[in-house]
Amino acid sequence: MTRHFGDFDPQFLDPATAAIHILPVPYDGTSTWIKGADRGPDALLDASYNLEFYDLEYESEVFQRGIYTSPALDCPPDPETLSRQVRQQSEALLSAGRFPVIIGGEHSVSIGAIQAHAHHYSDLTVLQFDAHSDLRDSYHDSRYNHACVMARARECARIVQVGIRSTDTCELRNMDKNRVFFAHDICAGQNPQWMEQALELLTRHVYITIDLDVFDPAYVPGTGTPEPGGMNWYQIINFLKLVFAHRQVTGFDIVELCPLPDNKVSDFLAAKLLYKMLTCKFND
Repeated sequence: MTRHFGDFDPQFLDPATAAIHILPVPYDGTSTWIKGADRGPDALLDASYNLEFYDLEYESEVFQRGIYTSPALDCPPDPETLSRQVRQQSEALLSAGRFPVIIGGEHSVSIGAIQAHAHHYSDLTVLQFDAHSDLRDSYHDSRYNHACVMARARECARIVQVGIRSTDTCELRNMDKNRVFFAHDICAGQNPQWMEQALELLTRHVYITIDLDVFDPAYVPGTGTPEPGGMNWYQIINFLKLVFAHRQVTGFDIVELCPLPDNKVSDFLAAKLLYKMLTCKFND
């Protein structure tokens, strides 16, 4: 049985007419601490049924554009094979003129989607929200590990990184600190112009990848590698609104939801974030 995002009337779930196509990718093959990200897509979709679908700020109901949720990808164990499959599906959606959204799954599911968008848009920038820089060239004998996502992204696109507060010394040689906006500068108010500075670094076409551990664990405890000192809801949403207003966002993913059995806060935030981003995209 296919789970859908939201309990909308069937006319808004039709794949032939829906502007938005969501692809769940329940993969957890390379995570290295808390397991369970493969349950993330189902948890997000289940939480979506409890959203209010009228956006007070934009005075709109984006679901009327049509939101189709594909059957979950049958994930192979190998992350490189998975990346090829995600890339193929993403390229098909882009070629069909749909707006693609990937829900994970751990962060390695983003690699194929990023490659598809970079192939489709020659001037692409990948905007990463994350606690971790993910710039290892290889980790645990794989170049497609979740710790290598942005190393793969910078091979095919420009990158801008937001919310970073954890990295390894081996990643520093691959890091352009002029394109990184660290959490300690953002959250402590040490760089009040960070949003404008980050926006200036983005090209016209932008793909957004959001690892939910960019949020402080007080907001999202249900993630695979919770890192203290993270961003809050309005810091992230206000910057996203700016990006959607001034750049052409080609698609996005939300990854690393690791649902907790007795705490649905993370699941609901992830669903709300997805819907808010769609509202920002289709606010015209």
